[in-house]
Amino acid sequence: MATPDFIRTIRASAGHQLLWLPGVSAVVFDDQGRVLLGQRADNHRWAVLSGIPDPGEQPAAAAVREVYEETAVRCVAERIVMVRSGDRVTFGNGDICQFLDVTFRCRAVGGEARVNDDESLDVGWFEVDALPAMDEHQLSRVKQALSDEPTWFEPTSFE
Repeated sequence: MATPDFIRTIRASAGHQLLWLPGVSAVVFDDQGRVLLGQRADNHRWAVLSGIPDPGEQPAAAAVREVYEETAVRCVAERIVMVRSGDRVTFGNGDICQFLDVTFRCRAVGGEARVNDDESLDVGWFEVDALPAMDEHQLSRVKQALSDEPTWFEPTSFE
């Protein structure tokens, strides 16, 4: 994931310490029910498309923008399927982040899937029963987007 300029500005004074950041993810389906995935350049893993909203940008607009920037596919956000805090991530340069991710189910409305920036090694449409190897968190986003269940979030407990 390319680092936005506003994060670089924060890092200039915050150093490598943990930053709690907003994130958006998009599980994009086409008319045949295939899901759009990208093979990330940073870790070579297949994943749903994701990124960081710009300051003041609405989360759905950020998800749609990220999909286009990374894949040249135009989409519309249909609904929120998951809200989740991710694990801490330490990047190769020592920066530590933790993301609060809002995952959207999206529908493709145009464009041809291709690598459209330097964040992906490959992009493509996949049948949901023939997905490439992905970690469980990525798979859970796809599964939740396929369901008609309410938005998923980690339940609270007051016990």
